[in-house]
Amino acid sequence: MKEALLITSGDLRESANKTCWPAQEELELRLTECFQKEGVALRRAFPVDKERGHGFLSSQRMGMDVFAKIPADANLVFATAAWQYTHHVLPGMRSHQGPILTVANWSGQWPGLVGLLNLNGSLVKAGKPFSTLWSERFEDPWFLNKLHEWITTGRVTHDLSHVRSLDVEKLPAGPAALGRKLAEELLKRKVILGVFDEGCMGMYNAIIDDELLNPCGFFKERLSQSALVAKMRTIGDNEASAVRKWLDDRGVTFETGKDPLTELTDEQIHEQCKMYIAATRMAHEFGCDAIGIQYQQGLKDMVAASDLAEGLLNNADRPPVFDESGRELYAGGPLPHFNEVDEGAGVDAVVTSRCWRALGLDPSTTLHDVRWGEPYLLHGKEEFVWVLQISGAAPANHFVHGYAGAVSSRQPAMYFPLGGGTLKGIGRPGRIVWSRVFVEGGALHVDMGLGSVVLLPEEETRRRWEQTTPQWPLVNAIFDGVSRDALMARHRANHVNLVYAPSAEDAARALAVKAAMMDALGIRVHLCGEVQVG
Repeated sequence: MKEALLITSGDLRESANKTCWPAQEELELRLTECFQKEGVALRRAFPVDKERGHGFLSSQRMGMDVFAKIPADANLVFATAAWQYTHHVLPGMRSHQGPILTVANWSGQWPGLVGLLNLNGSLVKAGKPFSTLWSERFEDPWFLNKLHEWITTGRVTHDLSHVRSLDVEKLPAGPAALGRKLAEELLKRKVILGVFDEGCMGMYNAIIDDELLNPCGFFKERLSQSALVAKMRTIGDNEASAVRKWLDDRGVTFETGKDPLTELTDEQIHEQCKMYIAATRMAHEFGCDAIGIQYQQGLKDMVAASDLAEGLLNNADRPPVFDESGRELYAGGPLPHFNEVDEGAGVDAVVTSRCWRALGLDPSTTLHDVRWGEPYLLHGKEEFVWVLQISGAAPANHFVHGYAGAVSSRQPAMYFPLGGGTLKGIGRPGRIVWSRVFVEGGALHVDMGLGSVVLLPEEETRRRWEQTTPQWPLVNAIFDGVSRDALMARHRANHVNLVYAPSAEDAARALAVKAAMMDALGIRVHLCGEVQVG
């Protein structure tokens, strides 16, 4: 190998591209130096646009035009230090015939690792071979050795021994029978996922075709976000005020100001409360078992962000919503919401909710970005502690002190011009079951494992928040028996689903029920890390 071509993808929002460009520029400089030491010239496949102030591909059309000039057999390197829209590069990568390497910097500053995992999951779904790497400073032996492997062989191998396919016969009899029973019930009545516009932020891996969903008992009700805005206009001010009062009474802190361009205002919160009611009523009207709002594109230019509404929907204890006749909707529990219309997370949330309810456990669940992480010394042992974050959908039951520990901060202006508050808190300590539903080889799969959320010292938690996005909830998580590099090499998505269990025994039993239900639905189950279910 004498030469490789570098491509990178960015956001559709130019404000984000400009803000994140310095980090991307540093990544490319370090990566170029690494290739140079191996005797390989790494050059950009397209120039930096000085007038726009960045060098990201910023649309699908731009990506197609750039790939049209790239030789089909070129050595291709995709590098990212920021969130990126996969559909900017996926058309060109699907038809590319040369070796592909995807790379990200190990940093929480911007969601570069999240962008990398989204692209990787999308390539897996597309059946496109690729190799992937990550590094903090691009000088550690692990990275340099793996880079040398790709340069000399065109591929990188990773240790995936932490993953094993489920042997359903080894599941305990009781949980296995319950899982099968729940699957039979679902297949008989069937599930409707309310999809408010598909394909959020180019996340190809977050779209599951009907041909795969339907045999598992899942069907889509395709809804429009414009209809959601119209529904919001029918919600009375007194109804929205009642939701706000409910939250105030529970102790939620709203960090408000007066400048709507940069601060969270009461008017924005009021609009979000209307969205919460409108979304619940629309879900009921169409008989939905779960809903997903795209919100990043289109909706952000019409109304305040959906994050607060999403977090309320996913919580078992939430402000009541009534229909026009006064009947409470989805009473007694959450209405699962899959953030960013991630349909893999939607399938997971429905299955999780049914399993946890059947076991008498709190069904509040959410997805998170696999954002970043660092080792930390816990009880005399060094553990890799992940930082998991998502702007929306996080339920208050997952926070220390619940609603009383929840804060609503304005979404960053570079993403959301009309503002709106998040629902953030610190993940409470406890045992968790984590999972991810994904598409590979034309079939539905799910990875699942056990873990813990840990409570770190206040100073360390604050540092981690400052290293990432302080407006969003933060979860410090450990995945049992799964190292940093093992998770990165295997994970087929930018998102991971989390749900709590009261004890280690409860978590193992619930995971067994969930694994049995997924298997009975026809989803291929893989256990990851240290999982004892029998």
